[in-house]
Amino acid sequence: MIQNTLGEIQEMAFGRGLDKKFSDMAINGVTTDSRNVEGDALFIPIKGDKFNGHHFAEKAISLGAAAVLWEESEPNPPQNIPVIYVDDTLIALQQLAKSYKEKIGVKVIGITGSNGKTTTKDLVASVLSEAYSVHKTKGNFNNHIGLPLTLLSMPQTTDVAVLEMGMSARGEIELLSEIANPDAAIITNIGESHMAELGSREGIADAKMEIIKGLSPNGQFIYFGDELLLKERVNQNSFSRKPVTFGKSQNNDYYPTEVEQNDKGVTFKAHPFEDSFFIPVLGEHNVWNALAAAAAGKYFGLTEEQIKKGLASLEMTAMRLELSKSENGWSIINDAYNASPTSMHAAVKLVEDLEGYRRKFVVLGDMLELGSMEKQFHQEVGEKINPDKVGFVYTYGALGEEIAKGAKTAFPSDRIKSFTDKEAMIQDLKNHLEKNDLILVKASRGMKLEEVVTALI
Repeated sequence: MIQNTLGEIQEMAFGRGLDKKFSDMAINGVTTDSRNVEGDALFIPIKGDKFNGHHFAEKAISLGAAAVLWEESEPNPPQNIPVIYVDDTLIALQQLAKSYKEKIGVKVIGITGSNGKTTTKDLVASVLSEAYSVHKTKGNFNNHIGLPLTLLSMPQTTDVAVLEMGMSARGEIELLSEIANPDAAIITNIGESHMAELGSREGIADAKMEIIKGLSPNGQFIYFGDELLLKERVNQNSFSRKPVTFGKSQNNDYYPTEVEQNDKGVTFKAHPFEDSFFIPVLGEHNVWNALAAAAAGKYFGLTEEQIKKGLASLEMTAMRLELSKSENGWSIINDAYNASPTSMHAAVKLVEDLEGYRRKFVVLGDMLELGSMEKQFHQEVGEKINPDKVGFVYTYGALGEEIAKGAKTAFPSDRIKSFTDKEAMIQDLKNHLEKNDLILVKASRGMKLEEVVTALI
């Protein structure tokens, strides 16, 4: 983590006003949360629409903060601790992170996309760890506050930072790219997430392409080549280095030639490699994410053997197609971290394709932020579930009822159940599940369907 003197911090954050007697005093890390202050940290109070971190500065100091950044327009700065003044604490946080990144000379890979960016981040980090000291985004620290904090938490010995870049509106990815200045940038795909804010898949593609705004002059752009919207936008831009594509079709630079999956993961062969690869994560679609990681590995000079070993040793972020088994003998796929139409279809297809189970249940909840077409998207999910391969459809939430409506076009009514009471759904599932049944649990994060997983396990 950042461990510079306050004099250096003031210069790196474009601050002013620090009492000279504190210039050589060192801080140990940065925090914006007064509840999570560790000894000798720099506290940076952030202002939002409904909160003002400056009001919690005294609490941060009482817990061991060594110094604070302070927005000069805010009254009553602390009197008993070193203070660095800035015009805007959020901008100062972002500038400090950018300066720290440049100071330690770390290489950066930025990753965005409608689906799969967290899995791809984990895959890229696992691959590159075979040759480098790697630091990656933790949890959902992928926005205008989380990404700078991720950079500032890097050990000074880090070689490569693998940064997830999230967004909900235009301009946000561009900001993150300008902060991180990635040496390589990956777009996993274009889906329907954030349709409410961006209006169309074209708008989403435009927003995701912002990742190239901060790409280093000779940086490598890697993208899902089966997406026409991305191809069109790549052709409208100029690159010093030829972009690299991955995907399902043979028109890509990286594409699978053989794929075989079971409940342990996926084994596949791919062009242009000779050997086969294994990823310990479910879903044929994750082969494409693995190929994005392989392309990043090749760009950073890894051998095929290193890439193979890195993919096989993947450690996934929780609640991404995470398979668990209960004491009662049933298996549960926890994919409750997030959901969109694209990822929902992929998860259901995974369940349909897995063999060796007595019966299969899908427990699907609301997909959020889909805009005016949200009911149609939910109904289409239900319509595409194969009644010959899935036994029962359970839905949760108001929009989940639209999934049930779609499923009724092919399923008999006694194999579909809709709930708005989570506890009632859990109890009904417990009453019907038997040994060697398989259950998929998936919805947007706001639905908190991991509670269903916990209850069933």
